Amino acid sequence: IFWRENIDAAFIEGDAFHRYDRGGMKSRVAEEAVSGNINFSHFGPESNLLEALETTFRDYGESGGGRTRHYVHDLAEAELYGTPTGTFTEWEPFPDGTDLMFYEGLHGAAVTGDVNISRHADLRIGVVPVMNLEWIQKLHRDKETRGYSTEAVTDTILRRMPDYVNYICPQFSETDINFQRIPTVDTSNPFIARWIPTADESMVVIRFRDPHGIDFPYLVSMIQGSFMSRANSIVVPGNKLDLAMQLILTPMVMKLISLKP
Repeated sequence: IFWRENIDAAFIEGDAFHRYDRGGMKSRVAEEAVSGNINFSHFGPESNLLEALETTFRDYGESGGGRTRHYVHDLAEAELYGTPTGTFTEWEPFPDGTDLMFYEGLHGAAVTGDVNISRHADLRIGVVPVMNLEWIQKLHRDKETRGYSTEAVTDTILRRMPDYVNYICPQFSETDINFQRIPTVDTSNPFIARWIPTADESMVVIRFRDPHGIDFPYLVSMIQGSFMSRANSIVVPGNKLDLAMQLILTPMVMKLISLKP
């Protein structure tokens, strides 16, 4: 959408605001476990720079300024950024004169006792698979790309669960729109699933926080196989997710641009 509409965006990757690099996080998890906390994870506030992230959201809204960095995931990114895998690049300011800021990560609508990032965002979009599908995706990704065993990935899932419930799930009540992918095949035991359900084997539930102004008849007519399940929700075939996002989000993004000072 940004490319097609010639919108110059400042981008933030959620990993940029992790508190620890890969080695530091591994050490901190071990330290927390020794002290009795077996649930320390990337999902919780203690392992993220949420105050700094809120400051960036606020500063961008006020002046268009702010800064970010990159977390280097793999060798390809290490070559690109000249920084070892599992570490961060240096902080850099946003380019001058951008039209909007796009954050993609775990905490774009986070609200805790210390921060309220959600209040600074003009459009909050949640994208999440149902739980068992999320676990299947993680198991396959971590086993194939990182060489982890099923047991190791299962331990990670269990360790993260309290933070997921307390800090990730509540954000989907703060969002303006949620896109939730639901498989139409059996995912009863994600720990033995041999394949990740494909888009053709899925449906996507799209929920609007405020359905006023949403032209549901238009969306249903434009997206073959879609239907309304509630007054604020539409269900689309999984392979129509990109089309649905284009139809729904383009006018919303353009409205934001029209309101830009």
